[in-house]
Amino acid sequence: MAQWDRLNQLPAVYQLQLHELYDRDGLPMDVRQYLAVWIEKQDWKRAAQNHDYARVLLQVLLENLDIQHSRFSQEKAFLLERHHIRRYKYYFQHLGDPCVLAQTIQWFLEKEEEILQSADMAEQVQRLQVEDKPMEINSKQEVERKMAGLRNEVQCMEHAMVCLEEQQDEFDFKYQTYKMEAVVDEALMKERMSVFQELINKLNECRKTTLSDLKKILDQTKDLIDILVGKELVEWQRRQQKACIGAPDNDCLDQLENWFTCVAACLFQVREFLKKLEELVGKMTYANDPVKAQKPALQRRADELLKDLLKSSFVVETQPSMPQGKGPQVLRTNVQFSVKTRLLVKFPELNHSMKVNVSMDRKTPKIKRCRRFNIVGTTTKALNMAESHSGGMVADFRHLTLKEQKSGGGKGVSDISLSVTEELHIIYFDTVFELKGLSVELQSSTLPVVIISNSSQQQSAWASVLWFNMISQDTKDVMFFASCPPATWSQFGEMLSWQFLSATKRGLNDDQLDMIACRLFGQRQSYDTCLVTWSKFCKENVPETFWVWFDGILVMVKKCLEDLWSDGHIMGFVSKEKERALLKRKQRGTFLLRFSESVIGGITFSWVEIDDNFKPDLKTVQPFTTNDLSQIPLPEIIRNFQILQADNIPENPLLYLYPDIPKNKAFGKYYSEKTGDDSPYIEYIKTKLVFVSKENTMEARSLLSSDMVQGGCLQPVNGLCGEVAEQNANPDPLNPPMEMYHPDPMVSGSVTAPEQDLLMYLSDPNQVVYSIPLQDEQGLSDFSFQEINCLPPILCENVFQ
Repeated sequence: MAQWDRLNQLPAVYQLQLHELYDRDGLPMDVRQYLAVWIEKQDWKRAAQNHDYARVLLQVLLENLDIQHSRFSQEKAFLLERHHIRRYKYYFQHLGDPCVLAQTIQWFLEKEEEILQSADMAEQVQRLQVEDKPMEINSKQEVERKMAGLRNEVQCMEHAMVCLEEQQDEFDFKYQTYKMEAVVDEALMKERMSVFQELINKLNECRKTTLSDLKKILDQTKDLIDILVGKELVEWQRRQQKACIGAPDNDCLDQLENWFTCVAACLFQVREFLKKLEELVGKMTYANDPVKAQKPALQRRADELLKDLLKSSFVVETQPSMPQGKGPQVLRTNVQFSVKTRLLVKFPELNHSMKVNVSMDRKTPKIKRCRRFNIVGTTTKALNMAESHSGGMVADFRHLTLKEQKSGGGKGVSDISLSVTEELHIIYFDTVFELKGLSVELQSSTLPVVIISNSSQQQSAWASVLWFNMISQDTKDVMFFASCPPATWSQFGEMLSWQFLSATKRGLNDDQLDMIACRLFGQRQSYDTCLVTWSKFCKENVPETFWVWFDGILVMVKKCLEDLWSDGHIMGFVSKEKERALLKRKQRGTFLLRFSESVIGGITFSWVEIDDNFKPDLKTVQPFTTNDLSQIPLPEIIRNFQILQADNIPENPLLYLYPDIPKNKAFGKYYSEKTGDDSPYIEYIKTKLVFVSKENTMEARSLLSSDMVQGGCLQPVNGLCGEVAEQNANPDPLNPPMEMYHPDPMVSGSVTAPEQDLLMYLSDPNQVVYSIPLQDEQGLSDFSFQEINCLPPILCENVFQ
């Protein structure tokens, strides 16, 4: 398969890299597409070193372009393509040294190979990951194999116990018969005693074998308990901890419940075997009886193993959460919350018999003025199988409430002081397991929770939960924030991606994470060694901390843009510099959607305009917020967005979603079926105005007021924007203070706003479109970008059609 065909079949993320590659000068993507087969057949490496050979290839290249031009000339629809072909031919003719062109084409082909190799490597890694999953399955299968072996040993022991009892009964019957016969013949008596001795020896060997087999069963059981408690349960707890903050981890307990129940049942059977041995010894014993010597130790070991298993089997299946909270582990005083506990040892005879009690912090953390709370509501429930979909033994507490103690707060027990949302508290659960003479007290506890008193603290509280669950594996460390460790970039980026994945079913890709890393650390070759501190996450630059900015975007996407984000139409996390690099070589009307770096919970779009001299110019609209998008969906804004051209004709400049997807193909399925005056958003659309100014900045003001005349053409009584500005006593009406563009304090090396602002789109009184003159990157020399000519201020009637 040709290299170009392989590239076109790559996943979207690698095709994006291909588009970025051909945004550079040297070899237009159209030429690469039209002449793909011919280009790949030539020896460009030789041409780069042989001037005559390079000249021949250049001549053939120009002839091929003529052929392609003639093909397009047969159809009027290819007017733009014919124009591009002529430009490309002119460009190649005036390059000078043809060896330079050969070097350039060779470089592009090598970069294409790198993209293919990267895609192949990713596919191989994916295969390895797929192969790792069977390894995990093999681990589960190994547990199942050992479990089956244990069940088989227990079944064999049941048969052995029956044989042992029958053997003892046989000896007892023969011996009692012998005693009743009262044999006096010494020879016969000696013969009978020899037979009894042989029987007792066999019985003794059988008892020894039984005890040895019981010991082996307990060894197998301990091995399984070590796996279940020390590995499987620990891994489940970590999966649950990560699942609480959005990770796509499976935290189902059904498999663990089957295993715990199986091992517990086997241990109870072992206890029954030991009890049977005690009965047999009670009926008959003898000197050096092995049961008397070994049974007590086996009994203690069986009980200890069973108690250890039971104590680990009582868990919190669902962490505390409020119905309308941001996530688990954030609770608010006087607001009901729910939490569910589960016993992994499921014996039907215990249904409704085990009472679970709930309580708050057992020990007061050594923190200055630490609050204390009481739990109000139904604080005692019975474990039952009715409240679980899978039939597990659960106690589901659905209507609990926290109330702060009036006398709460430590009195100078420590100098450590934490904020309300850094205080961690633990909820405890107690019950007693009683079955077949065994009584064991069980206790379980939640992951640390953050308790707030008003909804404004939810965002900060959720940040604390994210940080704790991301880093800490000590689930009872309530002093975690007293000396909070940093997170690696790998941990942090993964956690951020989980937030989008859990909210919208689509996480963050590597490019989006790189933009976030650049925002935090500045531009670097690699972020692998970077550490994110708790302070940098949510304490620096208050109130516009990194977390406030990120969460604002997440809330906006979840409320207003979930479908667009899930479908991949929003590039989202992309810097202004990267945005310019992506758009600067694109055709007119190409646009992309990105999140604002300075407006909390804002999204904007930028598009490419090209003037009569074919000089590109990038324009950007001021960000839309959740408030805007709650009035009109973003697809409708894109559909109806218009600006004024030089002849005062409104035109929608948005044609292709980056890289080259027709706008209606990308967003058509989201459009309202009704258009024009029947559109459900017509009132919003009619109130939008567009100004075009020749000055650096513009007045961003709403002219819709009682002073405006009624009718088809909306006009402000005070005239154009310059006059309106003077009404506000601003000495510089074309540079009003409200239009100051402040660099984002959260960005390392923030990029300030461009100086040339050309367009203003009023989706509210402060909506502005910026026109950004594109600058050449180093090493790119085919274009010299300039600003487009500015137009005088114009008032447009109803620019949304």
